[in-house]
Amino acid sequence: MQDNTSQSLPAQQPLLTAEQTQQKKREWRLFIFIIVFLFPILTVALVSAMGFSIWFYQLIAGPPGAG
Repeated sequence: MQDNTSQSLPAQQPLLTAEQTQQKKREWRLFIFIIVFLFPILTVALVSAMGFSIWFYQLIAGPPGAG
């Protein structure tokens, strides 16, 4: 009969500790917050600021081509 103890088994990942589980949970929450809320809000703010600056410039300098 063959001895199975000498065969190497695939390495198993150790279980996560409670602190590591909490850290992963926090990272996922932060990732979702950034993707769902922060990036869209910053995008709208950036586009709005650009539009406002163009509008304000045209208020001072006049419309394009009115030279």
